[in-house]
Amino acid sequence: MPELPEVETVRRGLSPVMEGFEFTSVQLNRPDLRFPFAEGFVDRIQGKTLTRLTRRAKFLQAELSSGERLFMHLGMSGRFTIDAHPTAEFVHEHNTNPKHDHVIFEMSSGARVTFNDPRRFGFMELIGEGEPYRLDDLGPEPMGNGFNAPGLRAKLKGKKSKIKAALLDQRIIAGLGNIYVCEALYRARISPKRTAGRLTVAETENLVGHIKDVIAQAIEAGGSSLKDFANTEGDLGYFQHSFDVYGREGEACGACEASIMRIVQSGRSSFYCKACQK
Repeated sequence: MPELPEVETVRRGLSPVMEGFEFTSVQLNRPDLRFPFAEGFVDRIQGKTLTRLTRRAKFLQAELSSGERLFMHLGMSGRFTIDAHPTAEFVHEHNTNPKHDHVIFEMSSGARVTFNDPRRFGFMELIGEGEPYRLDDLGPEPMGNGFNAPGLRAKLKGKKSKIKAALLDQRIIAGLGNIYVCEALYRARISPKRTAGRLTVAETENLVGHIKDVIAQAIEAGGSSLKDFANTEGDLGYFQHSFDVYGREGEACGACEASIMRIVQSGRSSFYCKACQK
């Protein structure tokens, strides 16, 4: 499932053709994705301007001129692609199957933005002006000033869960997923089996720095493409070529040449070096 860097990559691709432009046409090719579309979905969006496109955790948030917000999640196989009228400059080739084109936005920029999702685990939810949404309870963004060592240490204090599970808790940090938690813990030399509440001040400071670095580097690389992810131009991310531990079970650690190990924690695979991570 796409994590924060992948979703941020998609946001950056969509922003030039959607932000500040009107939805001239909205087409739904089915009544639902993971969840049914909101009542009046087309009428509530068509003719409105997308005033601001942001990302919160692993979600895209489109602020509309009506005051409503459209939250979009890629799910496991969701992909936005951009096509255009012949006179436009931003036309991209892509290899998605048209039978899975579930939502099509025609923008006043001349772009046709299509949401394609073979597995239909993605979703779009319209939230009325002033209405709360589940994202309001999320923790700070890992790249924001609100995410820092004192704040993380306060949230981890007294926690008996493993540090890997704690970092995946979206109420503690928003947007972190399995891949980047494994990579950050390796860089910080912290075992995923450590108890979250027992990290020292120095370890917490070190971990925060590495979380910020690995997320920034992954965004710069266009995210990681393991199965279905591609950006709005159809290109694959390439941060997977920089993985230190994720998906490398049995391979040699780049620092000590011990074998990378895989264990299962809360149903998720954790990759780490037993020699380097304590």
